[in-house]
Amino acid sequence: MPIALKKVSYTTSADAHGGRQGHVRSADGIIDLDLAQPGTSSEPKANPETLFAAGYAACFQGALANRAAAQDIDTSDSTVTAEVSFGPAEGGGVGLAVAFEVEIPNVDAEKAQELIELAHQFCPYSKATRGNIEVTFKVV
Repeated sequence: MPIALKKVSYTTSADAHGGRQGHVRSADGIIDLDLAQPGTSSEPKANPETLFAAGYAACFQGALANRAAAQDIDTSDSTVTAEVSFGPAEGGGVGLAVAFEVEIPNVDAEKAQELIELAHQFCPYSKATRGNIEVTFKVV
């Protein structure tokens, strides 16, 4: 069952033209770049997976900070890396997988794992992907 919003706090949009080898631009113009499939351009360009990795990593780090703050734990020096993979999926078509590496300085591995699990329940990207793609976590 979909999770409904009780209130809209923020809305944004972006336009895409030309698909994976086209161009994307956010409504505010902050994102305005050409795309290319990995390995098809002589100069590196973004692709939907790099944009998803950046968005999910940033959102997850925000959720981590939120859940940690509730326990008076400072995660401002943490690093969240989201490695997004794209490829053929079971049952046909293509799919995504995300492998996170999370480093939280001055927090032991057990507490870090607890905070990651709490953040994973809280993060909007995690809610959106839960049950749809494989998402794994590693404390570093």
